[in-house]
Amino acid sequence: MSVSATDMISFGDDLLSYNLPPGDSDHGGQLGAARRLFPGAVEPFLDLSTGINPNPYPLPHLAAEIFARLPDGDAAAALAAIAAEAYGAPSPAAIVSAPGTQILLPMVAGLVRAGRAAVVTPTYFEHARAAALAGHRVAEIRDLDTAGDAAIVFVTNPNNPDGRLFAKNDLLAAAKQLQARGGLLVVDEAFMDVGPPGSSLSADIGRGNIVVLRSFGKFFGLAGVRLGFALAAPPLAARLAARLGPWAVSAPALAIGTKALADRAWIETTRRRLKRGAARLDAMLREAGLEILGGTTLFRLARAAAAKECFHHLGRAGILSRVFREQPTWLRLGLPAAEPDWQRLRIAMAAWRDKG
Repeated sequence: MSVSATDMISFGDDLLSYNLPPGDSDHGGQLGAARRLFPGAVEPFLDLSTGINPNPYPLPHLAAEIFARLPDGDAAAALAAIAAEAYGAPSPAAIVSAPGTQILLPMVAGLVRAGRAAVVTPTYFEHARAAALAGHRVAEIRDLDTAGDAAIVFVTNPNNPDGRLFAKNDLLAAAKQLQARGGLLVVDEAFMDVGPPGSSLSADIGRGNIVVLRSFGKFFGLAGVRLGFALAAPPLAARLAARLGPWAVSAPALAIGTKALADRAWIETTRRRLKRGAARLDAMLREAGLEILGGTTLFRLARAAAAKECFHHLGRAGILSRVFREQPTWLRLGLPAAEPDWQRLRIAMAAWRDKG
């Protein structure tokens, strides 16, 4: 299947089938759209439609003047050094800090001459959109070994929404094949913070044709800070940094990111807490008659014959989940934040089970 910049389809999350007004995004967290879809729903909405940590990193105190100054070069260098250590990159020169990985995607896609871009699906819609914006002909593939003559290949690892994990050896083999024809492998590791140890390709970017993307906001629960990273061999990293220009990351984001990425105790505690939460959510969904298909510890993917009906049932109860155009039996939920939220979801799922 090929798509153009003017004829995009969603490879993953679909909100368009909910009859939302034009302009509403094809992503989670759209509470305004949810209220239009579910007028009279229980408030406040419990938003389980994203894969964002519901218990965010505690914001440090920031002096007022940090909001009044342009971002400092030394602060940017400090963040790059901490990010390189946290993500296992060879050096700070391999780190490109940006206001979210979203803005990096079209720039990364533009690192190679326009040609054929392969996106391993089902996955995040923005990879295809960004590749098309860079002039590529976008093809949907299911496995790395069917990339064919693609000039650039996008793979999400662990994948969203199913949590599929690609073996490092397979990814490196794909990168080697691409390198022989001047191609680029882009690995979106937005959820690698909760992935198995040793699965990241961050230490392998020195091969020269691998770009790894890391999201700050998902694991740290601070998506609104808008912070993300590209990890690449220094020549590629320098090209991306030049395209971003100076002051790409705000001073508050620099300060928050530097502190959070260095907080190893919080990181390890959070990984354990998310693992427990994912197991609890799996048990709750199974009890309601849903089959667990996978996911990560930040979100779970389940299957039900009446997934869309379950989505609407939860929506009327003020709980926002996710369904998928291409996979009508899939339902994805993030983790509740606190015990009252867990109990609210438990009651709603029990009511769904009793209806069946």
